[in-house]
Amino acid sequence: MRIVVIGQAAFGEQVLKRLLENGEEVVGASAPETPAGGRPDPLRALAEERGLPVCTTKDLKLDEVYQAYAALKPDINVMAFVTDILAERVLAGPSKGTIQYHPSLLPKHRGASAMNWAIAQGKKQTGLTIFWPDKGIDTGPVLLQKEVPIEPDDTLGSLYFGKLFPMGIDAIAEAVELVKNGKAPSVAQDESQATYEGLFEKENAMIDWQKPAQEVYDLVRGSNPQPGAHTIQRGRELSLFDCKLDTEPPRGLPGRVTGIDHDHFIVALNGGSLLVYRVQPEGSGKLTAAEYIAVGRINSGETLGE
Repeated sequence: MRIVVIGQAAFGEQVLKRLLENGEEVVGASAPETPAGGRPDPLRALAEERGLPVCTTKDLKLDEVYQAYAALKPDINVMAFVTDILAERVLAGPSKGTIQYHPSLLPKHRGASAMNWAIAQGKKQTGLTIFWPDKGIDTGPVLLQKEVPIEPDDTLGSLYFGKLFPMGIDAIAEAVELVKNGKAPSVAQDESQATYEGLFEKENAMIDWQKPAQEVYDLVRGSNPQPGAHTIQRGRELSLFDCKLDTEPPRGLPGRVTGIDHDHFIVALNGGSLLVYRVQPEGSGKLTAAEYIAVGRINSGETLGE
């Protein structure tokens, strides 16, 4: 079965690597273009290293690029982290169609920021879906799904890299085997259960200290490492990462810094406290809380968000 891998970044690279290790017939790849003077995308770099033809994903809309892709005569496209919108002729072109990875249990959390939203909304379970994409946004029939718990202290980083990334590689390999053997399901999504959220961007990650403690903590977790939950301190933006929730009654009003320790500072919440271990001041790189404390950038008794 002739496969074209369409994707990017480490995930696309590892999907290609696994399929090659499994002895699959990968005949080409599509990845972002290499910026002038920059490093190639990891998927593109691996494909070129293995001598595979590579096209630029955003250019598949151009007839000459599409014709070069079509000349590979793929039986299936495997979409592994694709942010470009592909033309229907690309999706439907292969004899067996196209399959795609999505990091949620579709039809829940359609959209490009599925993991951020699931954590920020306090969900306790999510998963991944391999589906047959159509012209809608994450609306095609489901091939397979895998569930994972969202642990109380999971962040976007731990959920993705610790769970949905490695599980996704395995799931794509499993899906390819099912397609090859003619055993791949195609189950319509239940539209009555569908949710869609837009991109989880900086404006979605502003901390409202008056909200319940768990909601604030969920927002911080769902924003770590990107885009970073943020507040205002001394008139400048301060982003908070690597935090823990203490549910003991707070010793001050929400947003008040109630304690400074050697490796963290404590902010009162509405129903608990936030222990902060890593920050990023406006115009700076990320710092440990210990580094931030050492240079006198935060004091007990001041109020964040003002």
